[in-house]
Amino acid sequence: MGQPYGGFPEPLRSQALRDRRKMTKRPGLYLDPLDFDKIRTKLRDQHGGCSETDVASYAMYPKVFEDYKKFTAKYGDLSVLPTKYFLNRPQINEEFSVELEKGKVLILKLLAVGPLSEQTGQREVFYEMNGEVRQVTVDDQHAAVENTSRPKADTGDSSQVGAPMSGVVVEIRVKDGSEVQKGDPIAVLSAMKMEMVISAPHSGKIGSLGVKEGDSVDSQDLVCKIVK
Repeated sequence: MGQPYGGFPEPLRSQALRDRRKMTKRPGLYLDPLDFDKIRTKLRDQHGGCSETDVASYAMYPKVFEDYKKFTAKYGDLSVLPTKYFLNRPQINEEFSVELEKGKVLILKLLAVGPLSEQTGQREVFYEMNGEVRQVTVDDQHAAVENTSRPKADTGDSSQVGAPMSGVVVEIRVKDGSEVQKGDPIAVLSAMKMEMVISAPHSGKIGSLGVKEGDSVDSQDLVCKIVK
């Protein structure tokens, strides 16, 4: 609100505030100092870069900002999407355009939505992009599946190791409490007749090992945590 000229009249101010602190200056002057350089460094380390808008957003609404960064890491920059299609899906065979930047326009058309997978709670979505048929798997937020999905690795948390692709865990090479060095194998994943080794991104101790041999995992499912 600020201060009216001459301040709030007494005894109104004292009766309204009772035992609360009385402010005679701009409220912001009573706040603890904020280290913007520290915030800027933290955001660059976590997200690979930041703007002054990011710094201000984090300073005022840190939880909202972190949720926003997780959302954009998963879905990308949706600010270019028309509001109508951000809030609701298009109709089958409905065509619309999205301008990514000046002179770069995508023409999209929804073709079909596949049946619900009772195992994953996902659907296959088929669409056209500039005349070419594409396919993408999406989560159905209204689906109720019996199996419990695994937690996803947080890409912003370097201690969490996620599965690089969907597949079956064929070998576990560590256990809870094991010491690992950067690059050491943690597990072996098999998919489409190929095997991929999941390696430690940094040195530390294995904790919260969440998979075992024979488990099926989806891309970015949390495999374990590595505590530095």
